[in-house]
Order: sequence, then C-alpha cells, then structure tokens
Amino acid sequence: MSTDIHIRKEGRAGRITLDRPKALNALSYDMCAAIETALDDWRGDDAVALVLIDATGDKAFCAGGDIQQLYDTGRAGDFAYGQRFWADEYRLNAKIAEYPKPRVALMQGFVMGGGVGIACHGSHRIACESTQIAMPECGIGLVPDVGGSLLLARAPGRLGEYLGSTGARMGPDDAIHAGFADAYVPQSKWPALTAALVETGDPGVIAAQTETPPTGVLRELAPRIDALFAGETLRDIVNALRVADSDFARDTLRTLRRNSPLSMACAIEMVHRLRGPAADIRRALGVEYRFTYRAMEHGDFLEGIRAAIIDKDRNPQWKHGLDNLPDITVSQMLRPLGQNALTLEEA
Repeated sequence: MSTDIHIRKEGRAGRITLDRPKALNALSYDMCAAIETALDDWRGDDAVALVLIDATGDKAFCAGGDIQQLYDTGRAGDFAYGQRFWADEYRLNAKIAEYPKPRVALMQGFVMGGGVGIACHGSHRIACESTQIAMPECGIGLVPDVGGSLLLARAPGRLGEYLGSTGARMGPDDAIHAGFADAYVPQSKWPALTAALVETGDPGVIAAQTETPPTGVLRELAPRIDALFAGETLRDIVNALRVADSDFARDTLRTLRRNSPLSMACAIEMVHRLRGPAADIRRALGVEYRFTYRAMEHGDFLEGIRAAIIDKDRNPQWKHGLDNLPDITVSQMLRPLGQNALTLEEA
C-alpha cells in the first residue's frame, strides 16, 4: 500500500486519510488504487457503516492529481499510460458516486481536480472556513473531469459554464450553492465530529455541528453569469463578455484568455450535453474520457503542463486562439471512441 495514504477501520467507520501534505495531498496512481481496494473490501463488511475521507495538513484536502508521470510518458509518445490512468481513476470516481454506504468527506483548503473526484461525489461533503473548491483544468489544457462535468451541469443557472471555463474558486458558501458541498462545519469542530462519526457510524450526527457559512459571491453574481454565459458556444460567451460594460465581464474575459480555448469550448459543450435528468456519473465520465483519451496527442494538455508545472513560464502556446477555434475541433475531441470507449470495468 502507498505510504502517502492511511487506510484503516476505526469504530464503525472505514477511514481514508490522504497523507502527502507537502505535495498538497496530490493524488497518485497508487493512492487511487489503495482507495479502490478499501472501498471494495468495505462494501460487504457489516462492521463498516460509513466511509470517512479526510487529509492531513491545513493547505489542502487534495489539490489535484500527480501529473508528473503523465507528462513524462506523454512527452515520450506513450499515450497509453495516461489513457489507462484516467480509465482507472474514473472507475474509482464511479464507485464513490454509486457506493451503497454513506461517504463523508472533510474538505479543508484546496479541493481541485482529482480531489473533487474523491470528495464531491460523496453523500456528505463538509466544507470549512478554508475550503477552496475549483475545477481549473482548462488552464492546463484538460477539461473538468473525474465526474466534475456532471456537478457543473447540475449547478444552478449557468454556473457550470462559468466555473468550468474560468476555473473560479468556490469558498464554502459558493460550493454549497453550486452543489459541490453539503454543509459548513468550522474546522475547530472536526475532531468532535470525527469522533462522533467513528463512534456511531451515523452521518446524522453532522447536523448538530453544522453552521451557516460566511456569505460567498456566486449568489450575487448569478444574474450576470446567467446572462453572459447563456451562449451555445465559447465564441458566443466571449462575444457577450466583450460587449458587456462591467468590471466582472472584463475580469472574466481576461481569465478566459489565459486558458486553452479548445479545452474551454469542450468543457462548455460537455456541460450542455450533461444538463438534464438523463445524465448520470457514468455518462459524464464517458464523455470526459473521450477528451482525456485524446488530450495528449490532439489537445493542449502537454503544453499546458509544460507552461504551468515544468518550465513555469505561464506562457502556454495553445493550438488555437479564442477567435480562430474551428467548431469541428470540439466535435473531434468529443466524438465516441468506439472500441476504446470507457467501460468502468476492471482490467
């Protein structure tokens, strides 16, 4: 088992603690495998009434996936490693979303990318005063994945398009409003909450510790976001932002100019496809995999990682600009994969 994660049974709870605080608890391939094994073991274990997922350190629950090896293999022309990693990670995300027992996540600090995948599909998602949840993948040439596209599609109004394309961070109140968290419990109460969950195995004890979070910004911004992000395509949204005379529109457009146009356009299309009662976690992960399967060879992912993580020059050279992205490229990235489609079956 990975030394970066602590898995054990304690009282009535199966406990999973991410333990890479210096790496902001970034999720490695081994950590994903260890979580999946634990969930499989506990599924039929009557001694485990609920699963409690938390993390060490104050800065982050989990700031994303450990992408160094994805970059190294992709640069070497090995796209199969990343495709296999994403398929296995998405299988874990589906298991968490569909798990028959309560899943409680205590989310402090940064919760991004892969962290959203293991926390925000839980049944009881607890935010605190430091919580910062985001799906910033478009900034590195990816799309909101790990099932995050489904959460975005279910967010009120046009928040999904806004959060997915900009990567804007949500504090506790914003995260609850957008559907990424359920309750606000100050971190000072977490030891008592954890003890009660372990002792009783009953997520009902959360209610006694819940408080009203500090007011966020998304509820107030909602009318502007709904108006500006109502377009069918990225181009429509960019045009609306350009003609709007407000600081919010100008700041938002500035953010979009930093991100991969191909990724943002695909993210917006994915949210549109998944909006409605027919969408579920499996459909969302399948659509996401169409993009990530192609991301290294045909997308901006390797360039995005180079600019943000490797060279850190923050000057990515995207394949397309905001004004010259052919519509066909979105269709090409999201078309069905045929025999390579995500199956969510274990190899």
